[in-house]
Amino acid sequence: MKKKHHHKKKPGFFKKWSARLHLWLGLGIGFLIFIISITGALYVFKDEIENITRKDVIYHNEQNPEQKQVLPIRVMEKTVAEQVKEKYPVHWVNIPIDKKMSYVFYWYEHNTDAWNYFDEFPIYKATYVNPYTGKVLRTYDEKNGFFNIVKMIHWSFLLKQDWGKYVVGIPVIIFVIMLITGIVLWWPKNKAARKQRFSFKWKNIKSWKRKNYDLHNVLGFYSSIFALIFAITGLFYAFFVVQAMIYVLFSGGETKYPDFSYIKTKAPVELRTEGTLDKIINTVNQKYPDAFGFAIDLGHEHMDDHEHPNFEVYVKHLSYSYHKSSSLIFDENSGELLHTHDPEDKNFGEKTVSANYDIHVGAILGLPTKIIAFIVSLICASLPVTGFLIWWGRRKKKPLKTASKFFK
Repeated sequence: MKKKHHHKKKPGFFKKWSARLHLWLGLGIGFLIFIISITGALYVFKDEIENITRKDVIYHNEQNPEQKQVLPIRVMEKTVAEQVKEKYPVHWVNIPIDKKMSYVFYWYEHNTDAWNYFDEFPIYKATYVNPYTGKVLRTYDEKNGFFNIVKMIHWSFLLKQDWGKYVVGIPVIIFVIMLITGIVLWWPKNKAARKQRFSFKWKNIKSWKRKNYDLHNVLGFYSSIFALIFAITGLFYAFFVVQAMIYVLFSGGETKYPDFSYIKTKAPVELRTEGTLDKIINTVNQKYPDAFGFAIDLGHEHMDDHEHPNFEVYVKHLSYSYHKSSSLIFDENSGELLHTHDPEDKNFGEKTVSANYDIHVGAILGLPTKIIAFIVSLICASLPVTGFLIWWGRRKKKPLKTASKFFK
């Protein structure tokens, strides 16, 4: 008998401490988790919404573009700069493979001395351009746009990125602990308890407290595995150690991440002409006719360095996702292709790192995973609310000491 009694005591102690941790941590960071989750949910369908609201400029409606020639990129850049009078130079351009789609030019400056998001990025603008005429179709102030502000609340609570990401990251680590202690508390003791933990049995239930308790318990359980995935893929951005662990784990123990910075521009600067970038663009167009598009840096800041770095072009293969991508390195003077790194060249660790963003925002398999991400984010936002109400409803009746009893 004694042995049996001793065996029952252990889970009691474990559950009691899980309950205390769950309650104290929840009261401490519940509000922050609510904000992180709700902004995450709002951001999920950004692309789908923008594809509707910007439809008239995403496509330029030029007649028979297949038979026409796009303007040379430096000519187009100058034409755009004349129309969008801006004190900063254009930073990069997104070039679609589909000839019916507009080019998108971006102004993007980063001021590392600022303490908040609005000062940290003096400008972040996007301009949709008809590449056959150079006509600006519309300019968006992305910096002050709804989705970017939502994203930056989610990313750093609008604080400077360098340390703001920790102000978000630390509550997310605590949230992971809460998910684990939540599972411990949810775990049913016996068959009778099990019945109630998997579904809502509200037929004869009138009490809001009981319904609220079930909302916290049942929804918390079903969303917990996805919530853990979203939390860990989010921590990837806040903590380098998480990135390193994910890479080492999924690459089967590789500790060195592939780095191609050793590939330098070889041709003399005299070979660079106004048409070097056009040569690069044509190469990418021919090499990836089925891709979605690619980004080319127009930055002028490194063009006159004596030590020539490499010139990298990023190719996005899918319209809805970033995980399938290629990096190309070109000689920035001659426009010659020096190196190609395609999805099939990547080890599984690299593929996992590349897929992290798409897993985090639910874009990895398109709409179905986005719907899951949206629902799970809303449930995560509800957990601090229902959890607080559980505590509030019982607070008056019993002292805090007996918190552990509530979770049995």
